[in-house]
Amino acid sequence: MNDADVSKQIQQMVRFIRQEAEEKANEILVSAEEEFNIEKLQLVEAEKKKIRQEYERKEKQVQVRKKIEYSMQLNASRIKVLQAQDDMVNSMKDGAGKELLNVSQNHHHYKDLLKDLIVQSLLRLKEPAVLLRCRKDDHHLVESVLSSAKDEYAEKAKVFPPEIIVDHAVYLPPPPSKHNDHGLFCSGGVVLASRDGKIVFENSLDARLDVAFRKKLPEVILLVFLHPLHHCSIYKSLEKE
Repeated sequence: MNDADVSKQIQQMVRFIRQEAEEKANEILVSAEEEFNIEKLQLVEAEKKKIRQEYERKEKQVQVRKKIEYSMQLNASRIKVLQAQDDMVNSMKDGAGKELLNVSQNHHHYKDLLKDLIVQSLLRLKEPAVLLRCRKDDHHLVESVLSSAKDEYAEKAKVFPPEIIVDHAVYLPPPPSKHNDHGLFCSGGVVLASRDGKIVFENSLDARLDVAFRKKLPEVILLVFLHPLHHCSIYKSLEKE
């Protein structure tokens, strides 16, 4: 083999090696590009997933905030309605309390009422001796009906007439006036107690109003707040706030 053949073989080998190297390089480039695309796709999908999760988290937060805000607004509205109802009921009670003041103005009827209240109190206490308190303004009226009240109680209870001691040292509060607008007051009636003070029966007009109002409160609420006109007045009061 001469030099020309050797040179030719060497060139063929070089071309072969170069071709293999180029093919291998192409394979490496293609593989690297595929891996890059795969990794890029994975990264993109991972970022998309993070974005979706973040969006879902924020959306849940928004929904939770909306629910909390709605619940707070609903509770606030309920409180306002209940407050309006309470104000209206208290207003009705105050109106009834003012009407009570007129009861003692008619001395004839009020005198009979005092006697009935004393008899009722005696029947509740069932004591042989009691202490009676009344308003200072009612002192003479009470004294005038004590005898008949004791006799009526004795007849109803089938007992001897009890001893009734009128307390001249401590009276029930006076009726409200311009000079005593925010102090203690009493619209009338009596308070009876056993001699030892352990049993007390409060039969003042104000106490009776409280008892009657508590008993009738469910009926008052139904009567007042199921009426469309009263609903309108409640909503108008809420609108002002």
